[in-house]
Amino acid sequence: MKKIVMILFALLLVGGGGAGAYFYFNKSAEAAVDPKDLEKGAKKDLSDKEKATADAMVSFVKMDPLTLPVVGKNGVVQIINISVTLEVSNPEVAREIERFTPRLKDAYIQDMYGSLSNKTAMDVSGVVEVNKIKARLNKITTKILGPDKVHDVLLQAVQQRKA
Repeated sequence: MKKIVMILFALLLVGGGGAGAYFYFNKSAEAAVDPKDLEKGAKKDLSDKEKATADAMVSFVKMDPLTLPVVGKNGVVQIINISVTLEVSNPEVAREIERFTPRLKDAYIQDMYGSLSNKTAMDVSGVVEVNKIKARLNKITTKILGPDKVHDVLLQAVQQRKA
């Protein structure tokens, strides 16, 4: 008797799953997109084309990597290497900024040396907080070059190693 009840239960389970799949997958085709949304999409494509044209004008100024020591009570605790690239609006501005890269690098090192040594740009465990570094570098760049020259300071690589 137990075997018959188990077989009936299994048949009901399989039959219920089959019926559910049939009703779920046997739906009629419906329009997935409203025609009004298509018009909005065409307008969005135009703005995407304009954005692509603006992106084509963007230039990047790659700077030499920064190597900074983290000094503790007993001397150098770790070494941090940071690769920085500046995003600018056009190639002419990029050429102008390339002349100022030694001044920028000097300002970066002066600021970061102090912030890494007193742990303001690091968390409790000694890991560099990339967002804080990026914000500081953006602030220094704006101070040195002016507010409309550089769109963003891009951190290409941040490496830490024990000294």
